[in-house]
Amino acid sequence: MGISENDFRGVDLNLMVTFLVLMRERSVSAAAHKLFLGQPAVSGALARLRQLFGDELLVRGTRGMEPTPRALELEAAIAPALTMLQQAIAVPPAFDPASAERLFVVGMPDWVEHWLMPALLARVREQAPHVRIVLKESNPFAVSDMLDKDEIELGVAAMRPGPRWQRLRPLRAMGFRCVYDPRQLPFKGEVTLAQYVAVPHLLVSYRGAVEGPTDAVLAGLGLRREVRYTTPRFSSVPGVLAASAIVATVPEVLADRWAAAGQLASSAVPVALDRFTVSMGWHARRDDDAALHWLMGVIEDVARAAP
Repeated sequence: MGISENDFRGVDLNLMVTFLVLMRERSVSAAAHKLFLGQPAVSGALARLRQLFGDELLVRGTRGMEPTPRALELEAAIAPALTMLQQAIAVPPAFDPASAERLFVVGMPDWVEHWLMPALLARVREQAPHVRIVLKESNPFAVSDMLDKDEIELGVAAMRPGPRWQRLRPLRAMGFRCVYDPRQLPFKGEVTLAQYVAVPHLLVSYRGAVEGPTDAVLAGLGLRREVRYTTPRFSSVPGVLAASAIVATVPEVLADRWAAAGQLASSAVPVALDRFTVSMGWHARRDDDAALHWLMGVIEDVARAAP
């Protein structure tokens, strides 16, 4: 063993736990609430941590307590180490879906909810009648932070890889289609490029942008479209299109569902857009969570079975 006992003299493992909670919450009072401790106890722990590491670790900023560079380095090293220690000393309980009473907190955008949740909830009710799911609205830009803050256990979105302590499992690759109300826009057959750029557009943007990847592709062709309305929610698209002569470009699974329900007409997008992948993401501290991995398996089955 390459461990020196002297290096750990005076080090309380609970201090490391407190440190990670402080880094996550960025607040002494919030960390005290999470740890079921008094605020003076957590303030005292922070003082000992500062003395131990010879660094302020967390300093007051305009948005509360901000970590120092040293604190970020320590968090990156300590979090995986404590996760491994927890896995070594804890025996993960077996998960029996038929009898389990588990509450899952899942984050996903509204369009993923429309696509997956009807069939997923039916499958979960069939296999695990006592399991409950709480859904939190999220998007590809927010999932990573929500996982780090333990606001959700699982994220399902078109997300990119995050920190190394976050896991990512691809779920399904897909493309886009454009949708419109045929009563407002009586197109015949597939929408042409000339028609596509001639009519106003609705853009779904989580960040309130007025341009998206489609506009970059059109610019490369020397063309542009007029984005008349931007919204952060796909759920509002059918209602807006039903009342206006306007077109939207949405994930193909959503377009297919709306077309099958008779809400909107669907057409191929008349420009070449990159496909994207919907993935499931979770924190490494849940690697041995048998219940969560059961839920991910059910989600995979539903995603594969969906048209």
